[in-house]
Amino acid sequence: MLPKTLPLIEKYRVKKFSDIRGQDIAIQEVINFYKRFPMKKALILNGPVGTGKTSLVIALANEFNLELFELNASDLRNRLKLEEVLRPSIEQHSLFRKGKLILMDEADGITGTDRGGLPELIALIDKTSHPIIITANDIWDRKFNLLRKRCHLVSVNELTDKVILNIIKDILKKENKSLRPETIIMISVLAKGDVRAALNDLQTAISLGEQAFLEELSEREKEESIFNALKNVFQNKTEEKTIRVYDNTKLELDEILLWVEENIPSEYKGEALAKAYDSLSKADVFRGRIYRQQYWRFLLYQNFFLSAGISTATKLKYKKFTKYRKPSRILKIWLSNQKNAKKKSIIAKYSQRCHISKRKANKEAFLFPLIIDREANKRLDLDEKETEWLKERKHDMIMSNNLNRFA
Repeated sequence: MLPKTLPLIEKYRVKKFSDIRGQDIAIQEVINFYKRFPMKKALILNGPVGTGKTSLVIALANEFNLELFELNASDLRNRLKLEEVLRPSIEQHSLFRKGKLILMDEADGITGTDRGGLPELIALIDKTSHPIIITANDIWDRKFNLLRKRCHLVSVNELTDKVILNIIKDILKKENKSLRPETIIMISVLAKGDVRAALNDLQTAISLGEQAFLEELSEREKEESIFNALKNVFQNKTEEKTIRVYDNTKLELDEILLWVEENIPSEYKGEALAKAYDSLSKADVFRGRIYRQQYWRFLLYQNFFLSAGISTATKLKYKKFTKYRKPSRILKIWLSNQKNAKKKSIIAKYSQRCHISKRKANKEAFLFPLIIDREANKRLDLDEKETEWLKERKHDMIMSNNLNRFA
């Protein structure tokens, strides 16, 4: 019996074809490929992450009692490695099983140059005496032209929300756990066809509780939105819409400035780096003027230098994968202080209006979202950010109360 501490993605890893959902056509094609071998010596399973490509291969090995020899193409990026590792596996027969099945996982990571592993992989496919199955997220890159001609190609489709929803319900039943219907639906929709993502979110919701999961989800959405915005600014061509790139993020410009500052060195070098920092410094100048003089119209200029200004630091744009970093710990503390500043300013106005000390007002602060209505808001002369802070706290209180009712 598997230990209860085992992650869900491992605990419920598929063992046979009946465990796989929503891939009936792909299952049949994989079976046909194996039965017709060596008519075609290799098969490519192409499809998005988390759709069950590797699971199909594991199920095939188990169903037909095959020894599975698994390789990761990202570890075999050159001819020498492939010659050392893959060649012996295709020449030797299995000692204890009916046959052997070779899995080349994540072929996207293999190189396509003359020195790289792709030409050697193609040569080994021609010589193999065992079926080879290759998985890839996107096999339509030009470098894979020759490989595609040597292989039978099977598309593994993205799973529907309904399929993932049923998987989640089955696992909850087996685990004897329960979540609110809206939380289950949210997990299935956010997964976007990725079973692994769904199970990881389900694990978080079960382990931390729904409230903590929703809070983590909110933070993750913020990070995803700022990652996309930074990628747009740093790597896409500067256009008129670039100045609106931060509109869909849930972060304020001050926090965006910190994200940009942290990640400029990851994208720009030399003269471009100097120009980017120049734009960043101008954005910071306008930020200072806004806070000192309360000239909120300067937000337009702060936003411009953070978006189009940073983007135009270089005209040489090219797409690549960059792991953007969060602002450092000290900057996070500064942000926390900025958020607390809203609470402190409301306490100051409240204490003055009610003729009480700030210390006593602070003790009553937890009641602010409930007792400060529209009329009280006007009397206290709260600004837009202070009002927004109250709304956020009230929303948190309502969510917490609802969760306690369902508990």
